[in-house]
Amino acid sequence: MKNFNLSINKLIVSLVCFVGALVLAPTVTAEAASNDEIQAITQVFDSAYYKATYPDVADRFSNEIDYLNHYLYIGIYEGRNASGTFNATDYMNKNPDLVAIYGDNMPAYVYHYVHAGKAEGRDATPTVGATDVVFPQQYTLLGTYTTEYDATAARGTNIAIAASHVNGTVVAPGSTFSANLAIGPRTAANGFVEAPVFINKEHAMGIGGGVCQVSSTIYAAMKTAGISASERHPHSLPVYYLPEGWDATISGNTLDLKFVNRYDSNILVNITANNGILTAALYLEN
Repeated sequence: MKNFNLSINKLIVSLVCFVGALVLAPTVTAEAASNDEIQAITQVFDSAYYKATYPDVADRFSNEIDYLNHYLYIGIYEGRNASGTFNATDYMNKNPDLVAIYGDNMPAYVYHYVHAGKAEGRDATPTVGATDVVFPQQYTLLGTYTTEYDATAARGTNIAIAASHVNGTVVAPGSTFSANLAIGPRTAANGFVEAPVFINKEHAMGIGGGVCQVSSTIYAAMKTAGISASERHPHSLPVYYLPEGWDATISGNTLDLKFVNRYDSNILVNITANNGILTAALYLEN
């Protein structure tokens, strides 16, 4: 098994750097991309290329989801290449008919290219920094999903802690991923705080309130990856951050979110909580 270098210390450094980068990019907003647009971006984005092409990014971040987040919320607006064959700014400039439709919504250009432009033969090749070099990728992205939360609320604290515990979890072939085991006990001793929870279809307060958004976002990423849950339970009340049927509640050791790795290679579960943006991604080791 390879060393994924995802220690908690490195994760904290990555998150601090990434949040700092967001502060320095005032034109970027958390609502920059819908999940449909994010799914399209994953189809043109090459993390190994991005890391090798932009040393300033590689120096600050440590894993694939950080590179994707940087491109999604910063790099795409700076005109950076998503890969050796795609640049959103160049696609916009080469197709002026789209500007009247999408304006400065850069993720929308990616969505158009993936779902229409590529088939129409439209050119998205970078004018600067294009390369024919194929960088070896250690992982293949299976699926990803993003939800939003209030980072200033108590539940935001619990979400950040839970995400940091799960991030970098490796699921070996034939093994089972358990959200409960990955997150660990939701106790004050582990840093979790009291926040709103659902109990028997009622709103209440409890230690660790909000961690279900972490398990739910992972489940949504599983759905986009085509990975079935071996155990999954819906909330007793609707959640605001996901469509109906896309959530997955956990509780103590009684309710859990689980899946079995049916692949012949490791699955890497990455999830980061950055400034109100929670992103889960599942990778297959090559």
